[in-house]
Amino acid sequence: MIIVADNLTITNPVISDAIAGTDPKPIADMVRACVAAGADAIDINPGPLRKNAAEIMTFLVETVQAETTMPLLLDTTSAEAIAAGLAAARNRVIINGFSLEPQKCRDMLPLAKTFGVDIIGYILRPDSSVPTEAAEFFEITLELIAAAQKAGVTIDRLIIDPVVAPLIWDNGTAHNRALLSFLSRREDLAGAPLQSIAGLSNLSAGRAPGEKKRLVQKTFLPMMAAAGLDMVLMDVFQADVAAVARACDLITGEKIFSWAAIG
Repeated sequence: MIIVADNLTITNPVISDAIAGTDPKPIADMVRACVAAGADAIDINPGPLRKNAAEIMTFLVETVQAETTMPLLLDTTSAEAIAAGLAAARNRVIINGFSLEPQKCRDMLPLAKTFGVDIIGYILRPDSSVPTEAAEFFEITLELIAAAQKAGVTIDRLIIDPVVAPLIWDNGTAHNRALLSFLSRREDLAGAPLQSIAGLSNLSAGRAPGEKKRLVQKTFLPMMAAAGLDMVLMDVFQADVAAVARACDLITGEKIFSWAAIG
């Protein structure tokens, strides 16, 4: 299971200020810290980028890849920013992402085709609401696959995000149960390997003590790993949760087990 750091985000005031001031040092410091914490990939999340989108994403991609050769996830709703980031990238890049919302299909999928990169598809209804029944997960995934193929993006380039729901939502636990069922059965749907990613931090959204948030993350993550999750987007600075992610990878993956790798 690949660990993707979600720490380089505009919701962090240090990163937000660095982006506003085009200051590479705080961003470079963050990347080095994520690498040291055990990240396998870096999610670059500058927000929607309504102004200077291309310039900002180019700056971010160039700054991050000066510090690491890890894969980069470009996480914004701005197609202009995604295109600029793809053009500037030397590292492997994943577009994060698109949904069945018509504009996102129209704007994002052609970029995945043009640049020959993977793209994440969110299991969301066209109005961006989340399903709660496993059957609807499969229905939406089939529509995502059809939209990708129509745009010339092959199924091996598609990474499905079943969208972990906050537990505090009225339908949060029902959605997440359906998510586990979907993950474990998704290859039956596609008839071929279908990559997957999930954002772990969504699970514990809301006000609660940090130790309780980490407990539910450490509980749900092994469930997703056992169901075949390929990539997890998470806060890599939560050392105990990151340790669980690495242990899950050792237990469920194909690597030779080593006690030295636990911890």
